[in-house]
Amino acid sequence: MSEKIIILDFGSQYTQLIGRTIRDANVYCEIIPYNKPFELTPDIKGIILSGSPFSVNDENALRTDTARFKSLPVLGVCYGAQLIASTRGGKVEKSDKREYGRAQLEVVKNDKLFEDVASLSDVWMSHSDTITELPAGFQITARTGDIPVAAFRSDDESIYGLQFHPEVYHSVEGKKILKNFLVKICGCSADWTPSHFVEDKVKEIKEMVGKSHVIMALSGGVDSTVAATLLHKAIGSRLHGIFVDHGLLRKDEFREVLQIYEYMGLNVKGVDAKQHYYNLLKGVTDPESKRKIIGNTFIEIFDKEASQLENIEFLGQGTIYPDVIESVSVHGPSVTIKSHHNVGGLPEKMKLKLVEPLRMLFKDEVRRIGRELGIPDEILNRHPFPGPGLGIRILGEVTEERVKLLQEADAVFINALKKSGRYATVWQAGAILLPVKSVGVMGDERTYESTVALRAVTSVDGMTADWARLDYDFLAEVSNAIINKVKGINRVVYDISSKPPATIEWE
Repeated sequence: MSEKIIILDFGSQYTQLIGRTIRDANVYCEIIPYNKPFELTPDIKGIILSGSPFSVNDENALRTDTARFKSLPVLGVCYGAQLIASTRGGKVEKSDKREYGRAQLEVVKNDKLFEDVASLSDVWMSHSDTITELPAGFQITARTGDIPVAAFRSDDESIYGLQFHPEVYHSVEGKKILKNFLVKICGCSADWTPSHFVEDKVKEIKEMVGKSHVIMALSGGVDSTVAATLLHKAIGSRLHGIFVDHGLLRKDEFREVLQIYEYMGLNVKGVDAKQHYYNLLKGVTDPESKRKIIGNTFIEIFDKEASQLENIEFLGQGTIYPDVIESVSVHGPSVTIKSHHNVGGLPEKMKLKLVEPLRMLFKDEVRRIGRELGIPDEILNRHPFPGPGLGIRILGEVTEERVKLLQEADAVFINALKKSGRYATVWQAGAILLPVKSVGVMGDERTYESTVALRAVTSVDGMTADWARLDYDFLAEVSNAIINKVKGINRVVYDISSKPPATIEWE
C-alpha cells in the first residue's frame, strides 16, 4: 500500500463506519486499538481518533499521547476531539444538556476541512460532555445552537476536531468533510481501487508463500471463494482446496458448488462425510455441543486430507476485517456468544503459517474484489451461510430425515426470493426447523407435523441487521408452497426480530 490512514479505536459503535467511509473514498485505512503500539511509517498520511462511550474525565479514561503524531494531520471525532482538547490544556465538562441526535451545524470559519461544505447542515451528535474551553493555539470553526465548540482546528492547521459524527448517514455533509480531511489536508491521492488491491495482494502472496503449497477449506461462500481465487492467481495449483460436505448444506449445494469451482479452474477436492456427521450428531440437542461436534469433526477430516499432501506450509483462510477488529477490540476479547465453525484450531495442530488475503477488507469490498477477479455471480451474490450449516437451523436433534425436510423448505423459500427478484435485496435468508409440532387440517385429515420459521434480514455487513419487510402476498405464497410441497410441515411462521437484541441465526 502506498498510503494509508490510521484510525485509533476508543470503542465507539461507529468506528467501523469511519473505516467504511474512508474506504468508499478510495483511501486505504486500518483500525487499531488506541493502546496498540505502531510504527509511524512513511505510508501513513494521517491519524483519526474515534469516538468512545467513555468520558475523558473518567479516572480510567482511554488515553493516547497525541503529541507523538506531530508530524501528521490529526482528526478527532467526538471523544477524539475532546481528548485533543483535554490533553492540550483545554476544558471538557459535563454538558448541562445531553446532545443526542440531529443538530444544525453552522460553519463560522472556512478552512480546508469545510471547503465546499454548506454553511448550514444537519449533523449527528452523540455525547454528554462538551468542550467548554479550547487550548491555546486553537480556534472554533463551527458551532450548533447548543454547542459553541462543534468543530475546531489548530492555528497551524494540522489538528482538527469535530464534536459530531461525520461518518453516520444523518450527517448530511459528513462524507465530504471526511474526504476533505483525506485529500486536502492529508494529501491522499484517493486511488485505492479493487484492481490496485488485487495487484498488490498477488505480489504479496507470491513473496510470502514462495515455492510452498497452501491448503484451504472452502465452503462455497463469498469470503473463502474470493480468498482462494486470489491465492490461485498467485500460486496456481499449489493451492489445494478442500470442500467438506457435512450433510448440513442447502439442497444440491455440494454438487453445484464443486461444478462452479471446476469451471473457475480451482484445485478443489470434495469430501462426502454426511453419514459420519449424522452418526456423531445423533441424540445431540444442545446448540453449543452441536457446533463443537461439527467444528471438531471438520478439523479431523481436514487434517486427514492434508496429511495426504506434500510441501504444505500455509493454511489459507477467508478471514475478513470485521473478524479482525472484533478479535482486537479495545474492550479485549469478546465474550463468546457462540463458537464459530471455522478452522480455528488448525494452524497450531498442523504447525501451519496463516495466509489471509482478505483480512483487511469489509464484506462489500470482498464482493468488489471478487468481481474484479471475474468470479461468477452465483458465488458473489450468495447470502452468507453459517459454517455449521443447517445444523444450527435445526433446533433440537439433527437427523438425516430432519435435514432433508429443512432442505426442501429452505429451497422453496430461497427459490421464491430469487424468482421474485427479492433475493438481491435481502442480506441473508433461510428457513429454521423448530422442535415444535402442531395440529393441522389437510383435506379431511388432521395432521400433526413440524413447523418452520422463515428468517430474512437486511444489513450492510452483518454486524447489525433488521428483519426484511417482505410483503404479505409473497409470504403467503411461500407458506402455501412449503406446506403443499414439503410433506411433514404444516405450519410456517415469519421471524420479525432484529439484531440486536436477537441474532441472525437462532442457535
